[in-house]
Amino acid sequence: MASSFHNVVLTGACGGFGQALAQTLLAQGSAVALVGLRQEVLQAMADTAPGRCAVYTPDVADSAAMQAMAADWMARHGLPDLVIANAGVAGGFDTAQPQDLAVMRRMLEINLLGVATTFQPFLAAAAEQPGHRLALVGVASIAGWRGLPGNGAYCASKAGLIAYLQSLRAELRPTRITVHTASPGYLRTQLTAGNRFAMPGLLEPDEAARLLLAGVAAGREHIVLPRRTGWLARALSCLPARWHDALLLRQPRKPRVGEAGATPIPGLDHPFSSNTPHP
Repeated sequence: MASSFHNVVLTGACGGFGQALAQTLLAQGSAVALVGLRQEVLQAMADTAPGRCAVYTPDVADSAAMQAMAADWMARHGLPDLVIANAGVAGGFDTAQPQDLAVMRRMLEINLLGVATTFQPFLAAAAEQPGHRLALVGVASIAGWRGLPGNGAYCASKAGLIAYLQSLRAELRPTRITVHTASPGYLRTQLTAGNRFAMPGLLEPDEAARLLLAGVAAGREHIVLPRRTGWLARALSCLPARWHDALLLRQPRKPRVGEAGATPIPGLDHPFSSNTPHP
């Protein structure tokens, strides 16, 4: 099946969802800029499509590094028609613990600021080509719809991202640039591997990738993966806040950095963190 998109920039290409997106796009014939932190993982994917990939390993929150990545890719392949800001990290959070403030800061840098630094150079280039069609996709989360106990940093980063994408979409209405908000529920990836609570509607990354790309190609501005998980989340939100909170408080909390099952967060100056790269 041929892709609807010929020139794609994808961040977070090392993670389970990112790899599924990359592999789907490459199988469909797209040229893909693979952006992540694990060089060997990215290169292995690039080797399957010689001449259609380039590998980049910047910190997505570093605007200068992201501008350099964008300039190199556009020099090779031109202005993309799809940019997917998928890079993200997750972890439990406890406001009472002073070391967790660093976790929140870094999570906001990657999950929220990293989307803006991903889009910025391509928007600047698109301003010089006003007839160019470009789809911008920010991968948020259903967790951004309502705060969850023990998950405040992640929920805040994704809620902020949803609001940022709403603002950007409104700004770009007069142009040929579209903005799409993807809100996955639970995907079977490294980010959810350590979760100790129920994950209704758990979706395989390959299926999520197919649904996301089909939704963007169809012009859907809000894409929930899978839809049934979104319906469940909205149904729960209709409960009185006290009932909703009481229900969630019965669930185990997501592991904090340093706890068993926690996901490493790259670039985190934290006494209990791992320096293991993550997309």
